[in-house]
Amino acid sequence: MNQWVLPLVVRIERAAPPERTDALEAAAHAVLSLLDQDEWAEPIAQWERIGIRKVVRRARGAEWRRVLGLPGITVQVRTAEVRVHPPVPLDDWPKDLQRLQVSGTELTDSGVPAGPDRDGVVLWVNPHLEMTAGKAMAQAGHGAQLAWWGSDGRARAAWRGRGPAVAVRTATPGMWASLVDSGLPAVRDAGFTEIEPGSVTVIADAPWLRQGGFRPEGWGPLRAT
Repeated sequence: MNQWVLPLVVRIERAAPPERTDALEAAAHAVLSLLDQDEWAEPIAQWERIGIRKVVRRARGAEWRRVLGLPGITVQVRTAEVRVHPPVPLDDWPKDLQRLQVSGTELTDSGVPAGPDRDGVVLWVNPHLEMTAGKAMAQAGHGAQLAWWGSDGRARAAWRGRGPAVAVRTATPGMWASLVDSGLPAVRDAGFTEIEPGSVTVIADAPWLRQGGFRPEGWGPLRAT
């Protein structure tokens, strides 16, 4: 069975790279923007039937301008710009995306991100794993997608009215231990790149997810890349 992937492109200009947390949140917002529309329903359905693999690449200058000419949605969160494109077969990327580099996404934060809004969705990142920003962006996208799948119509409408608001923060070790046992939606990595297979990378948290009943039909532990 041919694999499908969701391409995400982060803009990284040499003179002004984005903050790491901004890039992670932009990736999460971009995935939600894609899921909350009907234009590419068919490729999205094909992608979701096989898995929800995401690949993050970087672009700058003329590369970024070419990316903007392809079908997709651009999301900006503070210093970061991320463009999400409709899913494509793994071996049939558009040429202007295929030529982009995967490496070179070693972003950092210049300060400590502010505390998240606990009334919205928070994607907690495993503090025990080391991931490049590109890898972490893909994981944030997975976490946002799990939270979206796990929200009923009323919760989605309220969430949509907030932006939809989503924050990405690294959990403390003590917090992470309790999150792992909480039953909240958790992303388990397939181990294609950087980290061991089965590693829990991100846990999605929100008041309505903590109330239970967030497991849609067909729910299972997510394995992704």
